[in-house]
Amino acid sequence: MKRIGLFLLTNIAIMLVLSVILQLFGVTSLLAANGVDLDIPSLLIFAAVFGMGGSLISLAMSKFMAKRMTGAQVIQQPSNAMESWLVSTVTRQARQAGIGMPEVAIYDSPDMNAFATGMSRNNALVAVSTGLLRQMSHDEAEAVIGHEVTHVANGDMVTLSLIQGVVNTFVFFFAHVIGHIVDRMVLRNERGHGIGYFMTVIFAEMVLGVLASLIVFWFSRRREFAADAGGAHLAGRAKMIGALRRLQAGTIATELPDQMQALGISGKKALGIKRYFMTHPPLEERIAALESVHAQRA
Repeated sequence: MKRIGLFLLTNIAIMLVLSVILQLFGVTSLLAANGVDLDIPSLLIFAAVFGMGGSLISLAMSKFMAKRMTGAQVIQQPSNAMESWLVSTVTRQARQAGIGMPEVAIYDSPDMNAFATGMSRNNALVAVSTGLLRQMSHDEAEAVIGHEVTHVANGDMVTLSLIQGVVNTFVFFFAHVIGHIVDRMVLRNERGHGIGYFMTVIFAEMVLGVLASLIVFWFSRRREFAADAGGAHLAGRAKMIGALRRLQAGTIATELPDQMQALGISGKKALGIKRYFMTHPPLEERIAALESVHAQRA
């Protein structure tokens, strides 16, 4: 909750500073002189409610939605040796990481993958696919679990959701500012909002949304390196590298829903400019990062 409070306060502070800057540079007066009756403070508040509100609601529903989208079944009482091992491994690593015990679940998929989600360090879900349990050794699976537990311990789901909320706020704000300016100054529409306003807003939201997503994807890729390092700490560096190499050799593409790609351990492959829209760094870069840290320590 402290992290959520901090981001909300940061977002409010940024909006206040932006409002003051627009006033100091005479933007508000310039718009008014050209017949643009734009109430910037009210628009900022409106944008924050929609931008942050949707993100916080998604975060609060993240565990429920993840279970529904993947069909993950929470282990209430282990029914076999594999489930017992899985629960005991998560229990041990959660204790090492200093977090509350997450819910542990398995979802049916041939894909070697796992994910973690939840709105706090002490109210999380760690789920692994049946494909991962079948195709990975215990050592490799242990490292993957450590990776996901680290995501929880680092608060990555919360931070990613809040960053998404902040960028959504400013995409909404600037798209409506652009739409209002075009409607009043270019199209000379003096009353209400015409079709040009709505078309401009939609187009601006699309363009700004693509640019803003680069920030979210960049953050997601950075956190994957940190989660790999955490997995290496909890399970062992060799095990973490082994797990990533196993993922690298896999032939089945990730089957997680698109809105959950950032939560899994393995993302979609991409080349060229598409790399900037990846939620995960290439596996070879993640392996090299772990090997580099070991070499530096040696």
